[in-house]
Amino acid sequence: MESLSPEPRGLRARKRQETLERIAETGLRLFSQNGYDATTLDDIAKAAGISRRTFFYYFKSKEEILLDWQMRGFSASLHRAIMTQPPGKAPFEVVRDAMLALSVGFRTQEFISIDRVMRSSETLKARKQATYSLHENALHASLVELWPDPARSTSLRLVAMASLGAMRLAIEAWILAGGDQSVDTFLKAAFDGLRSEFGTPSR
Repeated sequence: MESLSPEPRGLRARKRQETLERIAETGLRLFSQNGYDATTLDDIAKAAGISRRTFFYYFKSKEEILLDWQMRGFSASLHRAIMTQPPGKAPFEVVRDAMLALSVGFRTQEFISIDRVMRSSETLKARKQATYSLHENALHASLVELWPDPARSTSLRLVAMASLGAMRLAIEAWILAGGDQSVDTFLKAAFDGLRSEFGTPSR
């Protein structure tokens, strides 16, 4: 007699991912509504329909929810966008066009609300800044995958650093403007500034 098979691994993974996203979205909503300090772990667990113990299975702290929001899939998404760019572009152009392709997914009000929370304390701001070095390493690795010549590694790291700097300035300008305009406008302006100052890196 054939025994009942356990729940497929893919289904379990999908359910875990759905629960993680529900907890994160709930936490972000409560942070925006009530403030980061005023929102407790119990508040998040109750609103997400889980126990406190389950919360700690997915996140170690409230802070991790914010870091998850900032990091959630960005490097992976940017890597995919870079790899799908047509050949013949310079590294600078590849990164710019990949970022422009990703910018359509920015949800204006959520982005602005949570960014305001991330800036609300020195600890959160420091952790936010630390994630940029992770993005930089991931972006550099993506560029090296396209241009594997070891002699170009340093220049490609400079492209990664400058491109992420341009993105940060563009997003800050977009948020200060209230998010009413398309973020594309600010990204293009930031990269145009890089081009005018340093020129387009070679292919």
